[in-house]
Amino acid sequence: MSFAVGFDLDMTLIDPRPGMVLAMNSLAVESGLALDGEHFAANLGPPLEMIFRGFEAPEERIPGLVDRFRAIYPDVVVPATVPLPGAAAALAAVRAAGGRTLVITGKYGPNAARHLAQFGWSVDVLVGERWAEAKGAALVEHGASVFVGDHGGDMAGAAAAGAVAVGVTTGPHSADRLRDEGADVVLGSLEEFPAWLADYLD
Repeated sequence: MSFAVGFDLDMTLIDPRPGMVLAMNSLAVESGLALDGEHFAANLGPPLEMIFRGFEAPEERIPGLVDRFRAIYPDVVVPATVPLPGAAAALAAVRAAGGRTLVITGKYGPNAARHLAQFGWSVDVLVGERWAEAKGAALVEHGASVFVGDHGGDMAGAAAAGAVAVGVTTGPHSADRLRDEGADVVLGSLEEFPAWLADYLD
């Protein structure tokens, strides 16, 4: 059976929060702006430009802040990141069933690739810097029929592609919130994904 499953990255496959706090707080000191690492890490999902606007950073400074955060990232965030429970098994379950694995994330692509290498995860497609409905275009392009994520933006991406929206409650949104945002299925974590996939493919 030919099929493809897309996965979000942050708080779906990986937990980068400790390093995200450190990186954003470091940038706050460096830039002199009121950037809140704890708030940022607790609400991962939107792209950096949106985050900095939310912190009321001057618009003209946002491109430089994005570039600087991305430069800090490999040395600060990557070493502090851990895989979420069931992540490797979820990717393996898709492969074992004959499917292709995609990672579609709002994260800067080279930094996303560092995380995949960090954990030895091989995926068929990695697409970075996509958020909400823009994720849907990548899902359509690569023929994904399922998208798994932890955020309402992920559910919007799945809906835009006509894909089954699988929410996991490992991120900032509760099961009820994910359903309200359009999740067709809600799992407690990716540990439940292989069994769900087997039923879905049956």
